[in-house]
Amino acid sequence: MAPCCSRSRTRARRRCRRRGVAFRRSSGPWGCSGVLVGVISDTHGVLPTSIHEVFADAERIIHAGDVGSQAVLDELESIAPISAVEGNTDAGWQRTPLPGRLTVTVGGARFHVGHKLPDLIRAGIPGDADFVIYGHTHVAAARDIDGVWYVNPGSAREPRDGRPPSVALIEITGDRRSVRHVYL
Repeated sequence: MAPCCSRSRTRARRRCRRRGVAFRRSSGPWGCSGVLVGVISDTHGVLPTSIHEVFADAERIIHAGDVGSQAVLDELESIAPISAVEGNTDAGWQRTPLPGRLTVTVGGARFHVGHKLPDLIRAGIPGDADFVIYGHTHVAAARDIDGVWYVNPGSAREPRDGRPPSVALIEITGDRRSVRHVYL
């Protein structure tokens, strides 16, 4: 769904009200200064029960693959518009096939998304990318390398690093970008 649609404006108004910020159409693409993006990966067919609360203010959700079922995509879409890529375990269940990688712009920031980081690097990271989003390792990571954030939200279901399941939240406010992991 396009960012200028009435559904996104309505969400922006609600988000601004919750934050105590005035809704102003001219101050940003969704009406207030900050845009929140929820990032999730490796759900393998099951979403954490807290996902609605964690992503409640998200303007967009990005899923970095190994979705596992159409029900996961449908549930995430009920929270916010979703962009998703296919993971190595995603085969045959989708209503519409997922791309292997994609580039999406949210809040003026460019996100280059794929499941495996080595595959993204081999394919080439676009020069205008602000974020490279990937999954597959089931280990949360975030690193700013030469002005490009490389973000793995970890696994929302089966982490491999001894930590709890996790997702990431990215906030974009003008030229400022912040990344934080939320352990579920």
